[in-house]
Amino acid sequence: MLDITLIITILTVAISLYAWSNPDFMQSWIMYPFLVAKRNEWYRFLTSGFLHADWSHLIFNMFAFYSFGQLVQGIFETEFGAQGGMLRYLLLYLGGIIVSDIPTYLRHRQDVDYRSLGASGGVSSIIFSGVLFQPLGKIQIFPIPFGIPGFIFGFLYLGYSYYMSRRSGDNINHDAHFYGALYGVLLTLFLVPDVGPYFIEKIQGYLF
Repeated sequence: MLDITLIITILTVAISLYAWSNPDFMQSWIMYPFLVAKRNEWYRFLTSGFLHADWSHLIFNMFAFYSFGQLVQGIFETEFGAQGGMLRYLLLYLGGIIVSDIPTYLRHRQDVDYRSLGASGGVSSIIFSGVLFQPLGKIQIFPIPFGIPGFIFGFLYLGYSYYMSRRSGDNINHDAHFYGALYGVLLTLFLVPDVGPYFIEKIQGYLF
């Protein structure tokens, strides 16, 4: 069976590494709202999701993506079959990258200096889809010596994104985490409606 999560991870790492050594390539793929509006370079909504600013950005995103991606891919393939599951999984991940950049584009399309990059929107879509399916699944975060429930990891991820979006000028579109998360939750609930009541039941059992 095709492991699309592993393929996306390898592809993203390879493209990011290549872009670090090729500034022209980096600039041609990065999200640049001003050029998108001026030259209709709409492809940047997707290509920017395969670029990362540095090793910490890349490792953080790919660790989170792979950890939850295997879970979501497996559930989608069980629910919809191998081909149907893969197509919906790609819609979740790639759609998250694209949709999460829309607010950024609308806010910065007249800003000639603004650029952003990263798989943040797609990763958040996968994380929060996975959290719906397995809210109590344990995730290990270095250097914490014990696993934490997936739904807590998800909110910590958003907290990190909010903090970084307030302090950084690193071209990473941290705000995309929120919009990617929202897209991931809504699409997953649309595709698998029964997961909503299941999620609430599990959280209630854990908290009360």
